[in-house]
Amino acid sequence: MSGADRPVPDPGHGRFVVVPAAYVFLLREGATGTEVLLQLRQNTGFMDGHWAAAAAGHVERGETAYDAARREAREEVAVDDLALEFLTTMQRTRGGEPIDERVDFFFAARSWSGEPRIVEPEKCAELRWVPLDGLDGLPGPVVPHERAVLEALRSGTAEGYITFGFD
Repeated sequence: MSGADRPVPDPGHGRFVVVPAAYVFLLREGATGTEVLLQLRQNTGFMDGHWAAAAAGHVERGETAYDAARREAREEVAVDDLALEFLTTMQRTRGGEPIDERVDFFFAARSWSGEPRIVEPEKCAELRWVPLDGLDGLPGPVVPHERAVLEALRSGTAEGYITFGFD
């Protein structure tokens, strides 16, 4: 995830800073229905040992979320020419942590060029195609806010804007 969840320094004015990130769920049709490519995170400092989107990371200065999604897919799993489908925007926070607000842009891609592979083995222990209906069968948890989007994708209830962590 290229550090998408590192703490954000206080900008000095006491207001929160919004940190944007882009996520790409690569999807394909498998023998038992729609499958999603997930990565097993390691050595990132955030949610290591959790399954997550195959490609995700911060939106860089001067970059659109679409451009960030394409760049992250190329950098993390070596695929290009993604036909991106916008899924949702998630505004999220981590409870009691002030000055830490996130805006995540989630995309799906059902076509691309190249064969997905691990490009950053220091950060990704494994890539695995998983049935959307089989997330509970993984040998470890899915990053919670990403799981919320995957569940909405599976059930067809994804909306243009959702929140996470404000309860």
